[in-house]
Amino acid sequence: MTQESRGGRTSAAPPSAWATGWTVFAGTILVLTGIFQIIAGIVAVGSGELYVVTNDWLFQFDVTTWGWIHLVLGVVLLLSGIGIFTGNVVARSIGVLIAGLSAIAAFMWLPYYPLWGVIIIALDVAVIWALTTRSSGS
Repeated sequence: MTQESRGGRTSAAPPSAWATGWTVFAGTILVLTGIFQIIAGIVAVGSGELYVVTNDWLFQFDVTTWGWIHLVLGVVLLLSGIGIFTGNVVARSIGVLIAGLSAIAAFMWLPYYPLWGVIIIALDVAVIWALTTRSSGS
């Protein structure tokens, strides 16, 4: 980050449009993914019969357990996304961490809802990339 001297004071250069755009993208995807995870969690807790369970999978949790996992992840994803919009650096760090955990949970969720799991993994990877990438202008 560059600094300019103005009247004896130093000020940080404003972030580039590139960096700001990716931060807004990441915050938006975190909020949307959080909402999606919350909905999936509520459906799994309320009616586990919607999801089809395959045999012979290492992570064979009860669908209700998966529902609670998705519900908790969804709430943290949502709050982190909101924090990103406020410019909170801690929310940015938590966003990277929780997106990673969400991708891992989505991978483990693949036998229950494969298409949904792949979509969530792709969105989580995009969020991690957007929150950790700096443009050359920032």
